Amino acid sequence: MTTKNLTTPKPAQQNIVWHQALVTPAQRQHLKGHKPAVLWFTGLSGSGKSTIANAVEVKLNQLSVHSYLLDGDNVRHGLNGDLGFSDTDRVENIRRIGEVAKLFVDSGSVVLTAFISPFIADRQQVRSLLPDGDFIEVFVDTPFAVCESRDPKGLYKKARNGEIAHFTGLTSDYEAPLSPEIHLKTAQYTIEQSAQHVVQYLRDNGYV
Repeated sequence: MTTKNLTTPKPAQQNIVWHQALVTPAQRQHLKGHKPAVLWFTGLSGSGKSTIANAVEVKLNQLSVHSYLLDGDNVRHGLNGDLGFSDTDRVENIRRIGEVAKLFVDSGSVVLTAFISPFIADRQQVRSLLPDGDFIEVFVDTPFAVCESRDPKGLYKKARNGEIAHFTGLTSDYEAPLSPEIHLKTAQYTIEQSAQHVVQYLRDNGYV
């Protein structure tokens, strides 16, 4: 799937001038004492994205790392409450989250995002918004059958009954990452092991 260049100004935006802040990202990073980054958790519904992201944030909090978790369901209660689940709305959902994540990185924080984000092009678009190394793709790789057997929200059952259209992995495509920075095979590892793996990546690469 291809998406248009989301960074091209729309006609109504052409008379808007960027206001340059006096406090720089480097100064904010120095104040926080660690590098900023986006930990972008992607995977099927029920794969464990939110659960693992929460466990990672607990560990980051214990390390005094400034962080914030953007969860797919939570964001749809507010910022993205006007969007549905068509392919077009999914693209816009991720575009908005990418812009929010960019602001968190600019603030010097580590932001964790837990979204299905099914399309490679959209995840790549978010990556392109950020400096090299600030986007860390975390593929929560859980087999479809395992996700369906968990079905924590009852969504797979509803989708099988035709109550949910555009359900990722069933009636809508999921494009798995080709070369994620972190690959979590959750059918083989516990939540604790998965979370520790993410934190160890951040340690090994000088983020924390």
